[in-house]
Amino acid sequence: MSRRTFKPPSWLPIDPYILALIGTVVLAALLPASGSAAEVADGASTGAVALLFFLYGARLSTAEALDGLRHWRLHLTVLICTFVAFPLLGLAGRGLVPYILTPQLYSGFLFLCLVPSTIQSSIAFTSVARGNVPAAICAGSFSSIAGIFLTPLLAAALLGNSGGGFSADALLRIGVQLLLPFIAGQLLRRWIGGFLTRHKKVLGYVDRGSILLVVHAAFSEGMVAGIWHQVTPARLGALLAAEAVLLALMLALTWYGAKRFGFDRGDRIAIQFAGSKKSLASGLPMASVLFGAHASLAVLPLMLFHQMQLMVCAVIAKRRSRDPQDELRECPGTPAGGAVAEAPVPVG
Repeated sequence: MSRRTFKPPSWLPIDPYILALIGTVVLAALLPASGSAAEVADGASTGAVALLFFLYGARLSTAEALDGLRHWRLHLTVLICTFVAFPLLGLAGRGLVPYILTPQLYSGFLFLCLVPSTIQSSIAFTSVARGNVPAAICAGSFSSIAGIFLTPLLAAALLGNSGGGFSADALLRIGVQLLLPFIAGQLLRRWIGGFLTRHKKVLGYVDRGSILLVVHAAFSEGMVAGIWHQVTPARLGALLAAEAVLLALMLALTWYGAKRFGFDRGDRIAIQFAGSKKSLASGLPMASVLFGAHASLAVLPLMLFHQMQLMVCAVIAKRRSRDPQDELRECPGTPAGGAVAEAPVPVG
């Protein structure tokens, strides 16, 4: 008899990187960095964050971004969804405290609503669904750039001192660790852009390794501070339910709202996937800077939401790819015959 091995269904994209993140959290729980090791881990995490945003800046094509400004209505719609609609829903979630969410988990839930959109996974899902891929590229890029400025400012305004002390010093650290490396990457793109393009697969591992380092440092600090006793299985289930409602509302708002404003099918797909998603890659480094010892609880809602959005959007994208041909003709970016290669969904 042959042994049958379990394989998750094709519509359930459990990213191996998510498993690596879970493993990193478990490692931090069992072997948290403390004392001098914590200082080394903190310094390495700071350097990893700077490297991460330097690479973001060096990869972003300024010419493509400026060219994408011609579709300003679509990009403005995505920015409003990301930095207005999401935060408003996050503020509405304040009514869940303290009966459903603890104040600390709510801070993470609200921070999740302030993070910029993804780039890679928005592009991948838009491609699978046969939407406007160039628009998704530009929308995700604009959201990431805006998030460097808007996320810390919104966090300072909406979270106040509940997250770990937002001050002029915290905003200055954001500028030094995130904005300056990003600008340096943009300035050096002329000379290193070709190298990054040729080695993008290897550099992808650098990105992911940097994020794993940030996660380990944040969760180690949380373990040493003894804050994990606040998260019970019941609270975790309540958090998942709240995030499922949040995602459902944003998916409906981006799809039907874009239709109401007269966008065609291809643009609506780009708006839905770019406007309803949140970036793990951008949110984790920002949380480590803004929340300090409380960063582990702050990033937990974001990590859960990230996997949830991948699973749900994968189902939606595959259903959209089977739309009738007359609907596909509405999208000018759809290839002849409707064939689109399904790109792997990276962490975003």
